[in-house]
Amino acid sequence: MTYIKNIGRFCSANENGFIMNDSNLEKVNPEFYKVIEEVVDNYQKYLGSDLHSVYVRGSVPRGLGIYSVSDLDTIALTNRETNEIDLEWVDKAEKELNRKYDCINGVEFSFYYIEDIIETITFSIIPFMIKTHSVCVYGEDVRGQLPNYKADKTLGNQHLVTLKNQIQQAKEDLAGNDDKEDILDCCAWIMKIIVRAGLALVIEKEKKYTRDLYPAYKIFSKYYPEKECEMKQAVYSAINPTENRNEIILFLEDMGTWMINEADKWLQVHNPQKVSNMEM
Repeated sequence: MTYIKNIGRFCSANENGFIMNDSNLEKVNPEFYKVIEEVVDNYQKYLGSDLHSVYVRGSVPRGLGIYSVSDLDTIALTNRETNEIDLEWVDKAEKELNRKYDCINGVEFSFYYIEDIIETITFSIIPFMIKTHSVCVYGEDVRGQLPNYKADKTLGNQHLVTLKNQIQQAKEDLAGNDDKEDILDCCAWIMKIIVRAGLALVIEKEKKYTRDLYPAYKIFSKYYPEKECEMKQAVYSAINPTENRNEIILFLEDMGTWMINEADKWLQVHNPQKVSNMEM
């Protein structure tokens, strides 16, 4: 069991308010080197000339990776449209790496066409993640070609505009599901979404952003002390997911419904048309 710890921090910003990337290869704990190397090998082996570059995002390149708890989230930029590339190998490769390496909770491969990443005038989460939370481990680093980002409504919108659909999807995925791994994965996924959405509710007031769960929970609780207990439960369930699908569904029907209502209020003020990707 992993206990809730005061781990994580808010993104630092420069004098103009733009979020700064504190990821660095030198911050990666050596225990993650081998799995990163093997992930890159898989990308090279299966994508060949279609591979442009590879990035590691999240806690690991920020020096916050926790042994056997942190995921290794990776992004591959491709030289061809992803729907033109054979990706049938991915599921098997992820499972093999997950079995082989105890240092990570799970490996994620993901793929995006480079032209879609570089040519953007509206906010999109993957360019944002590459620019502000990732380090290049193979190929040409495109971070210098991406726009700068602030902790503002365009970022908050990404966490709130799809919240209702994500919570509904989680409930549908859990209903009648007896696959323990599916339930655990769904629990961790939706609880992280809820915690980060909690931060998004106050992003225009605080002008701060983090992907880390603990500081997100704390700043949410500053404005919604009456919901601190529920949000703390979401943090706990994100890092210690339960196999009890009914328990998760009950939480989503209670706290999830409340979050949907608060998100709708936020959207009425900041994005009444509910545009998925707001102009920067």
